[in-house]
Amino acid sequence: MQQYNCEFNNTDHRTELNGVERLIVRRGQSFTINLHLRSGVYQPGGSALDLTVETGPQPSDQYGTQASFGLTDQIDTSRWSAAITSPPGNMVSLSICSPPDAPIGRWRLTLGQGGRVDFVLLYNPWCSGDVVYMDSEEKLREYILAQDGIIYRGGWKYPIPTPWNYGQFEDGILNACLRILDMNPKCLRNPGKDASGRRNPIYVSRVLSAMVNCNDDKGVLQGRWTDDYDGGVSPLSWKGSVEILRNWDTNACQPVRFGQCWVFAAVACSVSRALGIPCRLVTNYNSAHDTNSNLVIERYVDENGQLVQKSRDMIWNYHCWVENWMTRPDLKPGFDGWQVMDPTPQEKSEGVYCCGPIPLKAIKEGELTDKYDAPFVFAEVNADVHTFMKRKDGSTKKIISSVHVGLKISTKSVGSDRREDITHLYKYPEGSDEEREAFTKANHQNKLLQQQDNAGLLIVIKVSTEMRKGCDFDVFAVITNNTPNEKKCRLVFGSRAVSYNGILGENCGFKDLLNVQLAPGEEKRVALRMNYSKYAENLTEDNLIRLAALLLDYGTQEAYLAVRNVVLVNPEIKVRILGEPKENRKLAAEITLQNPLPVPLQNCCFTVEGSNLTGGQVITERLNSTVEPGQDAKVKIYFTPTHSGLRKLVVDFDSNKLCHVKGYRNVIIGK
Repeated sequence: MQQYNCEFNNTDHRTELNGVERLIVRRGQSFTINLHLRSGVYQPGGSALDLTVETGPQPSDQYGTQASFGLTDQIDTSRWSAAITSPPGNMVSLSICSPPDAPIGRWRLTLGQGGRVDFVLLYNPWCSGDVVYMDSEEKLREYILAQDGIIYRGGWKYPIPTPWNYGQFEDGILNACLRILDMNPKCLRNPGKDASGRRNPIYVSRVLSAMVNCNDDKGVLQGRWTDDYDGGVSPLSWKGSVEILRNWDTNACQPVRFGQCWVFAAVACSVSRALGIPCRLVTNYNSAHDTNSNLVIERYVDENGQLVQKSRDMIWNYHCWVENWMTRPDLKPGFDGWQVMDPTPQEKSEGVYCCGPIPLKAIKEGELTDKYDAPFVFAEVNADVHTFMKRKDGSTKKIISSVHVGLKISTKSVGSDRREDITHLYKYPEGSDEEREAFTKANHQNKLLQQQDNAGLLIVIKVSTEMRKGCDFDVFAVITNNTPNEKKCRLVFGSRAVSYNGILGENCGFKDLLNVQLAPGEEKRVALRMNYSKYAENLTEDNLIRLAALLLDYGTQEAYLAVRNVVLVNPEIKVRILGEPKENRKLAAEITLQNPLPVPLQNCCFTVEGSNLTGGQVITERLNSTVEPGQDAKVKIYFTPTHSGLRKLVVDFDSNKLCHVKGYRNVIIGK
């Protein structure tokens, strides 16, 4: 008879939030089971015990998915080993340890002739012998144990923090994560080799990059980048990964509809943390999508300055991916640490829609031959942007325009909800010798040859500090004549709704001035009024408007273009906790949102979830009444926290006119 000591072992291995009904341990660290001997008393040296461990459908010594071993005097953490840790008697405490490079997954332990123990083995970032080892307890609390976080959306001028419930320890999530590994095409083709490959987080990260999207396999999420979400839900409706992973797992691995980049990245983060790989989600603002690997994004505008789609090359307002932490013994020294892994299906890598892992240092240094997919990620943060005007007669002319990619690369700070700027981990300071050397290595000739345009005319777009959805406001094209001559120009100043990945929508406001005169040294501000009545019906769920100001110099025939995306800010969701938050005690939260629009809100609905707060479920509260302009939409929800500590209650508000407004409240749960 065996006792698995699940509560003690799981707590010791920091897996107790998965539950204590089964044994879940980390590699390179011993765990203990108790054996009750049916006959006799155990005596050191007088009793023998043979043990066998196996994983996968085709276990073998060759692949490292099977091992046989006996008792030793003490544990050897470098290989499978076992030792008796109790005094002689009829109850024996058996300590067992796996090597720090054992494949992760479901294992079977056979004791002698009969006893069998099933357990799950995970990566161990607390073990110095594991390739995912991270020497910081504070960082491990964030990158492994934290079940919620912040994703940055919006624009580089105005990053908007969006809460997310990763929920990697919620009921059933670990099973779903292991099933993702089992359903990957490499496992289906050669399950024995795949099981062995799971010792390596490089291999597993690449599998996850492919399996979080469903483009080549029975992956988790289907992408959709249009406003047509028939057969699924808008990506903005998701508040966390739990519902997505459960839906996939319980519906015969049918893809969940729909995701976009931050949803793909967030699910990948949940799975990585669940398996024991330190992981964080990253946002790259003005992210280039270079489809032909020439490190150049070519954009075409018409004579009104509006984008004309001639190429698959794009600049996304932002793009999200994840970084996984590991050593890279397959590369030359110096490339350990954070590795980019991108599960959004953009381009194929080795015939499959996946990307990474690639060391951040390889991107920064321009080492584009390193595995995997360095050129694509390098272009996302470094590509050059060339803009051309396509005239009505079919001719094209290069426009003077200043557009930069790879701005304000952001992630959540360790231990707080503040934004951490990590651009310096991807790029050297602009114009530095180190940057020039990296571009030389990457053969980025366009950047090396590019000279600063010292244009005589300068045009920029300026906006007010905060533009709230529902308000009318002005934006400005500011033109400066830095030449000694008087200038006569045409100014075309337009605005269009735009999705976060750069797809343009309908017109939100337009102005065409045929006779703009500027004396030497003069500056002029031209206002464009943005009226709610005009932009309201054209906005996408991303709340983004693209402003473009095209200045044509009649004298020189030069064209100057300024482009800026503005983010319209949603109203704040206020969450008030009623009562003292305690473990396993019912708690109430009052949730309020004031209608900022000049029109009534109908079909109002609040949805709420939070790891260890709402029992792994989404709580929904609907309002039966209409919410007039300036009035509050208010509900009260009840939930019972199951574990103590700092937790995040994530809230989503939806209605006919105000869609998917996000909010959250940090709650400290006492014991």
